[in-house]
Amino acid sequence: MGALVSHDVQHDDVTGNSAVRTILVVDDSRAQRRVLGASLSRQGYQVIEAGSGEEALEVLAREDIDLILSDWMMPGMDGLELCRTFRAMPREKYIYFILLTSKTEKGAVAQGLDVGADDFLNKPPNADELRSRITAGDRILRMERELQEKNRLVSATLAEISTLYDSVDRDLIEARKMQQSLVRERFRDFGNADVSVMLRPCGHVGGDLVGFFRLDENRVAVFSIDVSGHGIASALLTARLASYLSEGSPEHNVALKRVAEGVHFPRPPKEVARLLNEIMHDEIDSDHYFTLLLGYLDLRTGEVEMTQCGHPNPMLIHVDGTVEYIGTGGMPIGLISGAEYDQFSVTLKRGERLLFYSDGFTECEGDDGEQLEEEGFEEMAHRNRELAGADFFQALTWDLDMFCGTKEFPDDLSCAMIEFQPNK
Repeated sequence: MGALVSHDVQHDDVTGNSAVRTILVVDDSRAQRRVLGASLSRQGYQVIEAGSGEEALEVLAREDIDLILSDWMMPGMDGLELCRTFRAMPREKYIYFILLTSKTEKGAVAQGLDVGADDFLNKPPNADELRSRITAGDRILRMERELQEKNRLVSATLAEISTLYDSVDRDLIEARKMQQSLVRERFRDFGNADVSVMLRPCGHVGGDLVGFFRLDENRVAVFSIDVSGHGIASALLTARLASYLSEGSPEHNVALKRVAEGVHFPRPPKEVARLLNEIMHDEIDSDHYFTLLLGYLDLRTGEVEMTQCGHPNPMLIHVDGTVEYIGTGGMPIGLISGAEYDQFSVTLKRGERLLFYSDGFTECEGDDGEQLEEEGFEEMAHRNRELAGADFFQALTWDLDMFCGTKEFPDDLSCAMIEFQPNK
């Protein structure tokens, strides 16, 4: 086995951004190694010599090599086998491999390329040609290492984004819990009527809000809100709106007008809509708007006074299961300053139900791209007419999921339902 020799750099001609700094010269001829080593050292490269393929593998296992110049014909492990074995070794960076050979047949060249050689030089190599081939290898290595650095940066950035996403995801899960807590009750028995609500955001958080509260001894307010857009900004607005329609804080509830200390009187639904519109323009700096359906149920008579502000038409489900849509449409809240709102009413008969719902139901799309619309929603309500409260909502959601097929719900789903049952 030949001696292992390392040549230090004699002339610093290697540029600062060069990828090739250390070259391994492999040749069983000591004289050939010395000639090549001296030439390369004069060009500014650090040169390490190996007298055989086995010795070269030992060097590669412990040294940081950039380029290999190996003779093809050597006793024992030849250059071809060295290249094949070296390419199978795990390594962090690419090393350029040039075979030195007297072989000129196309088959031999193809064989060398197949096992992983990057270039060939005829023996004995011409100094200028050797310099040019190393320069070409240097260009390739610089591109490879620039790409490797960019990949490293991409990986680091993706890891950072993943960490941030996990943090945001945890926060959104907590935000979802908090938003669900805005709906303090999902069901309440008011004696002559039951009121049920459901809220299901399509993401972590959403822009829908439903609820109810007592106005006085004989009347109950029920509302359904759908804020434009999705996500955090919409959810924050629903939290703000929940404070304006809270049973626990009559002093801040815009549906209640203070007439004396501890005494409040209900404002008409259309007046509540007007006040909320003023608040949106005067106090809340947002590009969002929302639709609203607000109804006051008289527990004695079954009359429901309502204002509809761009929200889907309320659904009246008769005792026999037939469905009727009522409503006047109206202008969403927060779009136009000074907008006026109308009011209408319906009187429920015993056993009838009134459903407030978001457009997440009617605008849901099936696999064919067609929306459910009011007709499809009417069929679902009729099909589940025997169910009440949470069971009715669950059945609607199940049927809607079947309608969507492979698609996810594209929007938030929310419902509020009044079931009038006097003297039950």
